[in-house]
Amino acid sequence: MDLDLRKLRYFAAVAEHRHFGRAAEQLYIAQPVLSRQIKAFEQELDCALLMRTTRTVELTPAGKQLYEEAQGILAAVDAAVRRVHDADRDVRRLIIAFSAGLSVSEPIREFSTRHPDVETDIVPARWWEPDAPLRDGRAQIGYLRKPFDETGMRVVPVGHDPRVACLPATHPLAARRELTLADLDGKRMLDPQKRRASSLEEKFELIASGFGLALVPLSVARAYVRPDLVHRPVTDAPASETCLVVPADQRGKLVREFLDIAVSALR
Repeated sequence: MDLDLRKLRYFAAVAEHRHFGRAAEQLYIAQPVLSRQIKAFEQELDCALLMRTTRTVELTPAGKQLYEEAQGILAAVDAAVRRVHDADRDVRRLIIAFSAGLSVSEPIREFSTRHPDVETDIVPARWWEPDAPLRDGRAQIGYLRKPFDETGMRVVPVGHDPRVACLPATHPLAARRELTLADLDGKRMLDPQKRRASSLEEKFELIASGFGLALVPLSVARAYVRPDLVHRPVTDAPASETCLVVPADQRGKLVREFLDIAVSALR
């Protein structure tokens, strides 16, 4: 079957808001129309995507999977349309993907100074598939944190990001200045396989709510400071390697120049 992109956008809006009324407002359509479109979409896919009650809307396992897929699909479609428009208007554009917590602003500023005629954009890379924007065409260069699928990629290491333990401020270990991996043995850890958060905000909310501790990159912990969480160094935890990543078939002059600038700035 062909996937109906319009219905997919409707579903993604409901999945994001968990509310038909707010999703309908965002989409500028009537709520009954949205409800009918979602029901038709479920019939086309032959599976339930949402669990509806009088007050809440929750995603089924199939709905959660489709919502994850939809974000990449819709972003890739939007990127393709933008490239078509750029070609029509003779616009040169460079797009950089970045992992949460990693700052690429310095090389972008220097590149923009050298190439004021080039439009420069950024795309966030989701932590469970950071290389996706490079593979689906949304970005030409990535500033990413390992691990990721390196197949078909040119990878240039530029640094390391220490990992810290993120835990509720009320946790007994929060009183310690630093920890070791042995200190975390036997402690309840957040299992990404059983409960994968769709965003870092959701992940930190789960940690604060007592669903488990987590090892996170220091740059991420610093970017998401909140009073009910603390992060503590884990002295023997291996650091995450940070890299500049370019698809092997990306050999344009702008990509090469940005890569040279970024390597110097980020190392």
